[in-house]
Amino acid sequence: MIEQNIPTALGTQKIGKLLLQYAVPAIIAMTAASLYNMVDSIFIGRGVGALAISGLAITFPLINLAAAFGSLVGVGAATLMSVKLGQKDYDTAQRILGNVLVLNIIIGLVFMILSLIFLDPILYFFGASEQTIGYARDYMEVILYGNIITHIYLGLNAILRSSGHPQKAMYATIATVILNSILDPIFIFVLDWGIRGAAIATVLAQIASLIWQFKFFSNKKAMLHFHRGIFRLRKKIVLDSLAIGMSPFMMNMASCFIIILINQGLQKYGGDMAIGAFGIVNRIAFVFVMIVLGLNQGMQPIAGYNFGARAFERVTHVLKITIIVATCITTLGFILGVFFPTPIVSIFTKDQELIRQAAEGLQIVVFVFPIVGFQMVTSNFFQSIGMPGKAIFLSLTRQLLFLAPLLLILPRFYQQKGVWVSMPIADLIASVVAFCLLVWQFRKFKSGKVKEM
Repeated sequence: MIEQNIPTALGTQKIGKLLLQYAVPAIIAMTAASLYNMVDSIFIGRGVGALAISGLAITFPLINLAAAFGSLVGVGAATLMSVKLGQKDYDTAQRILGNVLVLNIIIGLVFMILSLIFLDPILYFFGASEQTIGYARDYMEVILYGNIITHIYLGLNAILRSSGHPQKAMYATIATVILNSILDPIFIFVLDWGIRGAAIATVLAQIASLIWQFKFFSNKKAMLHFHRGIFRLRKKIVLDSLAIGMSPFMMNMASCFIIILINQGLQKYGGDMAIGAFGIVNRIAFVFVMIVLGLNQGMQPIAGYNFGARAFERVTHVLKITIIVATCITTLGFILGVFFPTPIVSIFTKDQELIRQAAEGLQIVVFVFPIVGFQMVTSNFFQSIGMPGKAIFLSLTRQLLFLAPLLLILPRFYQQKGVWVSMPIADLIASVVAFCLLVWQFRKFKSGKVKEM
C-alpha cells in the first residue's frame, strides 16, 4: 500500500518532463524566497533610510550562519530521503522525517541563545559602525528569537520536495512571501516599527506556513507523517544527514566568512554607504542565484532517486539539462546587471550616492555570471547523489581557495574596486575547477565504477 504512494515515476518518466514537474515549483518557490528578501530591503530602504540598508547588510553573515546550520540538517536529510526512497527503504524515510524535526529544534535553540548573548560584538566584527549597529541589532534580535521557527520551516519544506510534493513546498514558500509583503508596509509605515517591523513580518509569515506544514505531516493517510517512534534520534540517520548536509553547511559558513571580508573591506575603503551598496547588489544577484538553487532542488530528487536505483544514464541526463537551463538563467542576470544597473538598484533607494555605488558594483559582480550557473549546478549535483566530499570541495574552492585571498590582496592595490573585482575572478577560476571534476565523474559513470551509499 505504501509503495503505491512512492513517486516511482522518478525512475521511469522522461527526464525533461520530470525536471519540469519538480523544478518549476521549486524555481517559483525560490524566486519567491528571493523576492521575500528583496521586499524587506525595498521597504527598509524607502521606509527607514539608506543607513538602514547598510545595517541590514551587516546582518547577512549572521543570517548566512543561521542558514548554514539549517541546511546542515534540512538539505542533508532531504537528499538522504530521496536516496532511501529510490532504494525503497520506507521505514528509514519515516524516521528521517522525525529526526529532521528534533535536530532542527536542538540546533536552532542553541544557535539562538549563543547569538543573542554575543550579538553586539558579533555585529561590530561583521562591519557595523556606531551609525548602523542600532539598525542591525533591532533586525537580528527579532530574527534570532524566531530562529527555531525558521529552521523547522525550511527543514520540512526540504522534506516535502524530496518526498514527491514539490508543489506543496512551493505553496508554503509563496504563502510566506505574500504574507510578509502584506505585513511589511503595515509594520513599517503604518505602525512605524522601523526595521524591527520588517523582521517581525518575516517571522510571523514563517509561523503561518509552519502551522500548515504541521497539519500536512499530521495526516495519518500520508506516506510520511508524524507518529510515535520516529522522533528518537538515530545515530546512522543523524550522521548520514550531517555528512551529506556538510556541503551546503560549509558553503554557507564560507559565505559568512566571505561576506565578513567584503563588509570589512568596503567599510575600510568606502564606509557605511559602500556596505549598503553591497547589500543592494547582493539582493539583486541573490534573485538569480535562488532561481538556480530552485532548479537544483528540482534536480535533487531525480538525481538522488536514480542514483539510488543505479540508473546512471538518467542521472547524467538530468544533470546536462539542468546545466543548460541554469546557464540561460545566469546569462539573463548578466544582461540585466551590465546594461540596466541604475534602474534596477533605484528600486531600493532614492539616495543618489548609494545608487551610483550599487550600480557600479552590480556591473562588476555579474560580469562572469553566464558560467556561474554551471558551477552551482555541478556542486549541487555531487551533493544530490550523496557524494559530500566532492560537493564540499567545490563549495570551498570558490569561497576560500580563490575569493578569500583575492579579497585580502586586491583591495590593497585597488581599494573599493578591488573588493568588487575579486568576486567575478573567483567565479571564473572555480568554474574551471568544477568542469574538470565533472568530466572526471562522467568517466566513472560510463565505466560503472560508482559506489552505492
